[in-house]
Amino acid sequence: MDLELKDKIVLITGAAGLKGSIGETILQSLVKEGAIPAVIDHNDRGYGYIEEIQANGVDGLFVKTDVTDVDQIEKAVQKVVQKYGRIDVVINNVGVNDGVGLDATAEEFIQSLKLNVVSYFLVAKYALPYLKETKGNILNVGSKVAYTGQGNTSGYAAAKGGVLSLTREWAVDLIKYGIRVNCLIIAECWTPSYDKWIKTMENGEEIMEGIKAKIPLENRMTTPQELADQVLFTISNRASHTTGQHIFADGGYTHLDRALLSS
Repeated sequence: MDLELKDKIVLITGAAGLKGSIGETILQSLVKEGAIPAVIDHNDRGYGYIEEIQANGVDGLFVKTDVTDVDQIEKAVQKVVQKYGRIDVVINNVGVNDGVGLDATAEEFIQSLKLNVVSYFLVAKYALPYLKETKGNILNVGSKVAYTGQGNTSGYAAAKGGVLSLTREWAVDLIKYGIRVNCLIIAECWTPSYDKWIKTMENGEEIMEGIKAKIPLENRMTTPQELADQVLFTISNRASHTTGQHIFADGGYTHLDRALLSS
């Protein structure tokens, strides 16, 4: 199926993570579809990723940006527009489950919100005039933590709850412009960061098996590629009548009857 993403200018945040991370996998998948990625991230890896992409004959842009800084976000969006003249899609993919719980300081809580939800607002705000011109769309990346809670992560949970609400609010706000807004919810996905976390645990392998056993479909974790595939379909015109949705690609982890797990 042709997703008709060729030459679309896709602004994506948080795509300069480690190889195999969700953001980096989305980035590479966009390139395979012929889209032109404009990456906004704080990590210098982004320079290398874009150099690799350009060496393979696809254009791209990296703008090193602290997404907790209002001015840096506005300038980053302007750099994208200066180079390409338009923005077709925004993917808000930043997310750090930073463990800012009730014992954190007010400043730490506020910083978590700045990173995990305020950045979404600011990127959408500054990209909006250009999305109106292209009748583009926005995809926010959320977390099941907003639905289930996790413990000791008040900042992240509050932020991701905000992302869910903003998705619906923006879908209402922007429907008159033909702009779709959706949210992909991530649950248990095997990433380099997850692997690193498991390896810090004394009984990491046992914990890992316990997590997988609680995922109804095939008792395995979601892969970054499965998430990237869902992202690409959702931002494409093949999903042209889908807006305001919270989309779960989680093997049934969040919603399905736990009775399935004993079968």
